[in-house]
Amino acid sequence: MSDDSQVVPPSATGFWHTPFTKVALGASGILAVGLIVGGYLLGDGLTRAREADRSVTVRGLAERDVMADLATWTIAYSATAEDMASAQASVDRDTAAIVAFFKELGFPDDALQPTGVNVSSYTQDGVTRFTVRQRMTLRTTDIARAQRAVRRQFDLVRRGVLLEEGSGMAYTFTKLNDIKPEMVAAATKDARSAAEQFAKDSATGVGGIKQATQGYFEITGRDGDGGGWGVADTPYKRVRVVTTIDFYLR
Repeated sequence: MSDDSQVVPPSATGFWHTPFTKVALGASGILAVGLIVGGYLLGDGLTRAREADRSVTVRGLAERDVMADLATWTIAYSATAEDMASAQASVDRDTAAIVAFFKELGFPDDALQPTGVNVSSYTQDGVTRFTVRQRMTLRTTDIARAQRAVRRQFDLVRRGVLLEEGSGMAYTFTKLNDIKPEMVAAATKDARSAAEQFAKDSATGVGGIKQATQGYFEITGRDGDGGGWGVADTPYKRVRVVTTIDFYLR
């Protein structure tokens, strides 16, 4: 019976080599090379991942001085008498004086509107007294005219109108949306400057933005908020925003 299988003579090493042995050795070599290359790529990938995760968190500030575009003056006054009709008549006289005051200053009739009224009474020593309180509100976008009115407010006192606590002009800036984009851009630029300084100190570079939080806008008096006796609000405002940004480091 003939045997067709081939047997390769032993090599110099003394081992017998068959075709199967050659295939196994080749596969082992390929596997070893694959493990080496795969290990290198895995390690390089982890290094890149660690580098990509490096970042710095900084804050950027932007401020801008603006002029208020809305003035609101609430005028509170009252009168007390032993009968309701007399108290009401006194309040009506004050109302007429207030209307005349603003008309003389050039405000349109619809700029001044009644915004509240209150009636109360109390009895003392058997005598009942009635108090009528009223509020008028001036609302205007003519800031310069509003400032002139405030400077002349003592004219109302001369006309017999006794201004109660809570009377005062308030100035408001209503055009925040018009300046938001530019201020956010300025705050972002300020934050990047801070990140670049950090990167310079740590011998690295600044990449793109990883995460950003705009923060909120704050509007305050340019020279401090008004408050207290003799301190009035002014139309000069300061808008401020602080952004928090994470920058990648490279």
